[in-house]
Amino acid sequence: MQTPRDMLAELWTDLGGERAALDRIVLTGDEPALPSSFRAGAAAQVSIAAAGLAAAEIWRVRSGQAQSVAVDMRHAVVECRSERYLRCDGHPPPPAWDAIAGVYKTGDGRFVRLHTNFPHHRDAVCSVLSCAPERDAVQAALMQWKGEAFETAADAAGGVVALMRSHDEWMALPQAQAIADLPLVEVTRIGDVAPKPWPAGDRPLAGLRVLDLSRVIAGPVAGRTLAAHGADVMLVSSPRLPAIPWLTIDTGRGKQACFADLDTAQGREALRGLLADADIFSQGYRPQSLAARGFAPEDAARISPGVIYVSLSAYGRGGPWSGRRGFDSLVQCASGFNHAEGQAAGLAGPKELPAQMLDHATGYLMAFGALMARLRQAREGGSWHVQVSLARTGKWLWEMGRLENGLNAPDIAGDAIAALAEEMPSGFGRLSAVRHAAVLGATPTYWAHPAVALGSCPPVWGSAK
Repeated sequence: MQTPRDMLAELWTDLGGERAALDRIVLTGDEPALPSSFRAGAAAQVSIAAAGLAAAEIWRVRSGQAQSVAVDMRHAVVECRSERYLRCDGHPPPPAWDAIAGVYKTGDGRFVRLHTNFPHHRDAVCSVLSCAPERDAVQAALMQWKGEAFETAADAAGGVVALMRSHDEWMALPQAQAIADLPLVEVTRIGDVAPKPWPAGDRPLAGLRVLDLSRVIAGPVAGRTLAAHGADVMLVSSPRLPAIPWLTIDTGRGKQACFADLDTAQGREALRGLLADADIFSQGYRPQSLAARGFAPEDAARISPGVIYVSLSAYGRGGPWSGRRGFDSLVQCASGFNHAEGQAAGLAGPKELPAQMLDHATGYLMAFGALMARLRQAREGGSWHVQVSLARTGKWLWEMGRLENGLNAPDIAGDAIAALAEEMPSGFGRLSAVRHAAVLGATPTYWAHPAVALGSCPPVWGSAK
């Protein structure tokens, strides 16, 4: 198995990073970092280190000052579970899942996982099943279905569900083949324009403006990471879209937040105004959704020449599932992780990974890709498109190999968590939250803005201080 350092070196050089920068990285800690047969610790450490190293490289280019980047594995996996350790005025998070979310058996003896945290997703599932939103009713209704047929019907109705598959079953699907040859972080040129100068500033990403059009975990983590290195991040959401408040607080650190309803002319015009002065446009909409509203990658490159456009999808940019809704827990289930972890634990059914690892790792990889593309823009010009997916990150995690006794590792709790947390004010109360795990020797990471409620400021750069 590759060491985390070897994995980082491969990821770094694949995107054009200079090998000399790798001499300044310090990786500490040992596997297994969490109880899992998968290398969650390595995925956390490498993805966070990649983004941190890219930020340090930007600082070297801007200032001439090289610096060390250190990432401890335990800190990295704790940050990859940051949402469960957040405290607001001393209070822990509320229950993470909707009442009917989770795993069920179907009539053919298979397992399906339902993600119903958003009301319209819950309603879609109950519509297909013709049942009340109660666990017993859902289970009884599912006994009348075959697992794969229900997965297909629920998706067509706008639901978000996944059949639990083995890894072999997943690899036999056309969707797995569609992402098989894609790079982990794909960067392509989408426009020609001269290099943009770096703005003035005393932090690696100072003066860089980032639009964050994402929800839940992966995309918001990318924006939070860029903010930790000094970027001005504007979280753009719609007043009509549901959100998960606790995740908004945790991933909202360092961001301003405005509303822009892209189904209205006024909202689209507001976003165009923000985009015209943006350096990075990071979004987690399903493929073609933003294109239909005038914000495809090529549209963004015309509105803001030299922009770095970052696209997140669940199952990949091509293939029959490219437009399918998905979240970390569903991709884990569909692609073999829940089955394999359950087998390793001696269970007859599924077992989740000990973190939303596909979400978090993908978020840090989004930030990494955005920064490497910005470095390239500064060298050779152009507008650039960065593409990642939860499923492709899952392929990366799977190919790292398995830890034979990984499930016997102790979990992390108590004082170990407290040592990695910091307190800060917010628009919601006093927060205790996990610090960023990348420690830069010359430009320490921090969040200049407290987490604020969605829509707290107008859609104008610099409107909140």
